[in-house]
Amino acid sequence: MLKTTKPIGFILVSVIAGLAAAYIALKIMQEPTVTFREAPPSPAPANAQSGPFSYAQAVQQARPSVVNVFTSKITIQRRSSLLDDPIFQRFFGNRFHREPKKRLQTSLGSGVIINKDGYILTNHHVIASADEIKVVLSSGRTLQAKVVGTDPDTDLAVVKTETDDLPEITVGNSETLQVGDVVLAIGNPFGVGQTVTMGIVSATGRNQLGINTFENFIQTDAAINPGNSGGALINARGELVGINTAIFSKTGGSQGIGFAIPVDLAKGIMNEILKQGRVVRGWLGITGQDITPELAESFDLQEQSGVLVSRVIEGGAADDAGIELGDVITRIDNRIPSDSREFLNIISAQKPGTEIQIEGWRGKKRFTTEATISERPRVSEGIRPR
Repeated sequence: MLKTTKPIGFILVSVIAGLAAAYIALKIMQEPTVTFREAPPSPAPANAQSGPFSYAQAVQQARPSVVNVFTSKITIQRRSSLLDDPIFQRFFGNRFHREPKKRLQTSLGSGVIINKDGYILTNHHVIASADEIKVVLSSGRTLQAKVVGTDPDTDLAVVKTETDDLPEITVGNSETLQVGDVVLAIGNPFGVGQTVTMGIVSATGRNQLGINTFENFIQTDAAINPGNSGGALINARGELVGINTAIFSKTGGSQGIGFAIPVDLAKGIMNEILKQGRVVRGWLGITGQDITPELAESFDLQEQSGVLVSRVIEGGAADDAGIELGDVITRIDNRIPSDSREFLNIISAQKPGTEIQIEGWRGKKRFTTEATISERPRVSEGIRPR
């Protein structure tokens, strides 16, 4: 009987080869693989055709409410004092006598329509001493305006036009602003026409800059230039959050440090102006200075809280109450001022005629006195330190 060994060997080889191939395939399938967690797709922006970061809608909403403000006043050029000198008069008499020359002085700024009945918010320095005020709407329409009232201490003013169909701006909330929020400045820089610039909120609560008496500025790097004063600072929703007021610059142009008055402060000032034509604040008649560690050591002060009295106004409430230079005021009624800014705010919030109790240090002795708050003089009114 013949044995068929070759077919069996062939079958065994085929089986072994198949098992080997299956083993290799199984090993490959068991090798670890790397997976990526893909971010969910972002929804397309509503204004995708304008680009993913367009603020055109916000600008379109706000810009009709921003106006150009043009002011003019007549100034008289004074004659030289030399012409009135007795010796000059003896030799020349009235030979050089001429009537004083009149000059028309103009300036420009911006403003924001707060109410459709014609109330416009702007800066005090934009309309100060103006004989005539004109506002030009974004549509090109020109209107006469008159001053309702001003507050030089915050550099705010309210003017009004005789119309009742103006596009009022939507007012936002400046208290919710955060550093890094996008803001846009709308105004009339250098008189070139309505212009929009963009930036972010660089800081909030800026004060002690020497710009205004009462300061609580929004700082922004949105370009603000001469002519922008009184214009709108809006958020990304087109809501008014500030009134552009000043810049820090060594050249006169924008250097990325601009300041705007928060709209929440501006609203309060405007309401007072509309009620009584001016802003009434309490006044004690002193200037306070922050107490630094160096001052505390220099004056041998017992505390570093409160304010150091650096000036006493003659005839003021503090003078009548016996406050002296070098006193340290540590308490007003039940409030403890941490610095001169808080002290100023506490006093200015009091109504004239209010009785307050003052505590402090005079040298190494404590003192207590009472004072009657008077009305704070306006910036233009003279006050004389002792």
